[in-house]
Amino acid sequence: MPLIDLTIKQAATALAAGETTSRALCEAFLARAEAVEPRVKAFLSLDREDVLRQADEADRRRASGAARGPYDGIPLAVKDNINVTGQPCSCGSKILAPYRATYDATVTRKLREAGFIFFGRTNQDEFAMGSSTENSAYGPSANPWNLECVPGGSSGGSAAAVAAREAPAALGSDTGGSIRQPAGFCGIVGLKPTYGLVSRFGLVAYASSLDQIGPMTRTVADAAILLDQICGLDPMDSTTLPGAHGGYAAALEAPADVRGLRIGLPTEYFAAQGLAPDVRRAVEAAAKTYEKLGATLVEISLPNLRYAVATYYIIATAEASANLARFDGIRYGARSPEAKDLLETYRLSRAKGFGDEVKRRIILGTYVLSSGYYDAYYLRAQKVRTLIRNDFLRAFEACDVLLSPTAPETAFKRGAKSADPLAMYLADIYTISANLAGICGISLPCGTGDDGLPVGLQLMGPALGEKKILQTAQAFENVAGPAKLPELD
Repeated sequence: MPLIDLTIKQAATALAAGETTSRALCEAFLARAEAVEPRVKAFLSLDREDVLRQADEADRRRASGAARGPYDGIPLAVKDNINVTGQPCSCGSKILAPYRATYDATVTRKLREAGFIFFGRTNQDEFAMGSSTENSAYGPSANPWNLECVPGGSSGGSAAAVAAREAPAALGSDTGGSIRQPAGFCGIVGLKPTYGLVSRFGLVAYASSLDQIGPMTRTVADAAILLDQICGLDPMDSTTLPGAHGGYAAALEAPADVRGLRIGLPTEYFAAQGLAPDVRRAVEAAAKTYEKLGATLVEISLPNLRYAVATYYIIATAEASANLARFDGIRYGARSPEAKDLLETYRLSRAKGFGDEVKRRIILGTYVLSSGYYDAYYLRAQKVRTLIRNDFLRAFEACDVLLSPTAPETAFKRGAKSADPLAMYLADIYTISANLAGICGISLPCGTGDDGLPVGLQLMGPALGEKKILQTAQAFENVAGPAKLPELD
């Protein structure tokens, strides 16, 4: 098997058996990136010398019997809003173009301690604001299945890198579907953990009450492996959850069995306008597969789901307005050299440093937080958020997991929604509710649409229900097979 076809689990086995080295593994992925990156553009930066330096160190550790663990020496791509010491962290924005991280995020520190090799910085929508990776200040990434289509967003570069076999796995961040939606578009696995299960320390914030870091992989087993590495309480992040977490990979070692599992089918998801017929067919076929495996399908209702998009874009933009206030050319961010005074420094640094979508969301967020509108918009949105969360709590009393499409359609053509922000926002209509409720969700491929592009199947579980959704996803993957990736040759 070519080295670029190896999953994390397979690569770990090959390294342990002495069948390959970390350097050989990294050289294979570097060669692949060199061949396809001009067309895919998944990476914003990829330092070949640094990758090989990390690989040689991993090989020396393994040769001396001091390997940091079974995954020592395996490359992993990282979204460009997660800090890795010494590497760029631009968040896809011009305002952070000169910045190089001076510290590791908690997740990258944990992965470094496990021996993973940081393999480049992946492209993203600027400050994670977007659903197509077209909002990057450095140009869009392409979907490896069809280079004229978007890879989704905002973690589109991570999804494209994994689907194009430029990396065996990647980290992304999910504020309203930014891991799951691009995973669905690119035909890979993307996991959004429960809010607080994974530390956000070192993640450049978009919307602090919604953001979560998670894995993007080729298989469910690899997603569980990475979640084991990055989860847990962190004294640097007061929102992380106490208690014993982990054991996700071990939970998949037993044969997957969904007999007796109650799978909820939310009426509002399947009755939504805009759901493409080919996506509906693929997802309903996946539901039937579960039924054949012994699961019970249960129709349930989430009545407040119709308010999810409006609620999300009020809360997310409000938090973004506050979080991005620090990027002003004085405290953080590139400073405009043309400014003549302090006020002009603020104005020009932000005007030239931020792209249109970021400005749009800052303006909207500032408006909903302004005097006279706070109660009418932001406070009301928080109340509706509680109603949406309560809908999910009631749903999980009647079922164990929820099943839905990941996105209402397959990947759309680049530029198709750029002129219509509202149409772009609806690309996340099936994913944002999980972030509002703080629950976990996973997307995995469940076939292709009429255009031959991947269709994503989303499974959602209650808070800290990762083991259940991973086991449920594993059962489907065992039948459907792991993700089939495009050749790009």
